[in-house]
Amino acid sequence: MLALVVIMLLLLGWALVAGRLARFSVTMPLAMLGAGVLLTAGADPVFIFDIEYESAEHVVEVILAILLFTDATEVPGGVLGREPRLTLRLLLIALPLSLLLAWLTGVVLLGGAELWLLAVLATIVMPVDLAPAAAFVRDLRVPERLRRLVNVESGLNDGILAPVFLLALAAATAAGAETIEEAAIDAVPALGIAILVGAVVGAAAARVLARSLAAGWSQPSALRVGVLALPLLAYAGAVVAGGNGFVAAFVAGVFFEPVALRLPHGTLHLAEDVGHLLSLALWFIFGAIVNQTLAAGSITWQIVLYAVLTLTVVRVLPVAVSLLGTDIAARDRFVGGWVGPRGIATLVFGMLAFVDLDPPAEDLALTVAVVTVVASIVIHGLSTGLVGRLYGTPTTDESSPNARTTAPPTADPGTDASAAGRRSPWRRWRR
Repeated sequence: MLALVVIMLLLLGWALVAGRLARFSVTMPLAMLGAGVLLTAGADPVFIFDIEYESAEHVVEVILAILLFTDATEVPGGVLGREPRLTLRLLLIALPLSLLLAWLTGVVLLGGAELWLLAVLATIVMPVDLAPAAAFVRDLRVPERLRRLVNVESGLNDGILAPVFLLALAAATAAGAETIEEAAIDAVPALGIAILVGAVVGAAAARVLARSLAAGWSQPSALRVGVLALPLLAYAGAVVAGGNGFVAAFVAGVFFEPVALRLPHGTLHLAEDVGHLLSLALWFIFGAIVNQTLAAGSITWQIVLYAVLTLTVVRVLPVAVSLLGTDIAARDRFVGGWVGPRGIATLVFGMLAFVDLDPPAEDLALTVAVVTVVASIVIHGLSTGLVGRLYGTPTTDESSPNARTTAPPTADPGTDASAAGRRSPWRRWRR
């Protein structure tokens, strides 16, 4: 209970000084992480978190489901944004290239690891979350077009990576070629069911809510509660039907967004706020995980170098290559690749991998996730102001898209095959 009191006091304190701290690029996720590290450090910490990852599994799954849903609904100009060709280049060229380079980097630096485990690590370190570097999307010195493109990409790539992560995890926990093949076969119907459930929930719910409001049966405050139920309904419905809940929640958001334009402004705010609040609590707990990782002594120079490379070269080069031949300037191509912070999705994928994998693979997955997120906060947090200075005078376009932070526009943004009795991640997330 004391932890709850302290977290709420931190949130209240942030509400009082958010404007001041924003001048120094101090975001709410960074503040919560710092508080978590400080209050759980030392031989006699203020809080002692005995984190049971298996018990916390469903909690982090719910958080990610809500975030995936809101991410999909925050893309301006349709599912692929106002420039779908550029978005497709980032998702279909840059993202696969980044995964491949991350896998090859793991082969070189973490060569003792199994190849499917390296694929799991690649999917853990590649999701982009603008929350730790939200100042970039609000910086009017950066061209509005570039900010919008990065924002759209960050809202979609973790939804695309979720099924890839689950497939790689299923293969990494499988025993032998036969069970790996079973994992792949199991993944196909799970994806199909998830897409169907997500599409039905997203499209049908939006129409029903709009008609209910038009008929005078509902009211805006009630609609916000109904929208909050949608990602959880899609997630749980897909699990019950034998599909993948993460994909269903993301697809529900994709199908909900076009129809939701007929709903009152702010209908999504409750879902955004709840996802934002839950993710902030997770950032606080992440501080305790950082301390546990440091105490375990599992961080090596190879892991640190792997994290740094995946945050820089492994992302920057594929993004720059994918945008060749477009009218995006060379400087903008490299800036767009550089601004790729990692956050909640990386942490959640790392925690879920820790639950499924056996030692020492489980420790490696969680350590890589922790080091990557911390390194991203340092690298992207310190460089946000420098990126703005590259462009000098603020642009005259005042329309800045909302950062992918799960916060409302007015808020300050921080958003399987079985082996040895182990259930497949695909089947486990369908129970």
